[in-house]
Amino acid sequence: MHVFAIAVTNGSVNITEGFPYISYCGTYNPQSCLFSQICNICSVLALWIVVIRFQQVRDYGDHGRANVASIILGFISSIAISITGNFQQSVVRTVHIIGAFLAFFVGVIYFWVQLYLTYRTGPSQDRFWVGPARATCCTLCTLVAIIMAVLQLMGYTSAAAVCEWILVMLIFCLFGLFAAEFRHIDCHHLTVQKRALSKDSSSGSVLINSYVLNTVS
Repeated sequence: MHVFAIAVTNGSVNITEGFPYISYCGTYNPQSCLFSQICNICSVLALWIVVIRFQQVRDYGDHGRANVASIILGFISSIAISITGNFQQSVVRTVHIIGAFLAFFVGVIYFWVQLYLTYRTGPSQDRFWVGPARATCCTLCTLVAIIMAVLQLMGYTSAAAVCEWILVMLIFCLFGLFAAEFRHIDCHHLTVQKRALSKDSSSGSVLINSYVLNTVS
């Protein structure tokens, strides 16, 4: 939204002529710098969430292919976000379009896999509402993505741009739903302690999740 506001304010886009794509708002200076930075931050955060969810599903005993597929799809989609932001539409159009395609469509597939994992693995405390909410968002994302592609091919760029904005908001909602599962994760502190009155003053102990590992400093 900040990129959109800057683009409208400095006249890079004219909303009276048509509603712009997100990429079009961020393709000109100075908002292109902000657009790239936002995409990079979102890429890192998305990767972090993908890894945490993958490990959480493994900790619940699911070592199946669906979970492996989820982290692969999540990595592709997350990296594609960075590609989309760093290769602007007006500079390297082909790479930008490929990045956007992978970010949106592969990202939607990732969340469909997560919907499957919602009913396959734990935690199950919030499944009664997280499952339907995730299914609704995934269905809307799929429909909006298809409509966006059709409208773009038909030349209705403004309507397709509106669909793109809606699709991004829905993906944000899907990421937000992970909060229901992540609240069940236990946090452990990493504590480094030096042994007192030890004969070997160079040795130490690291306490990790109630396990002591001897290390040499």
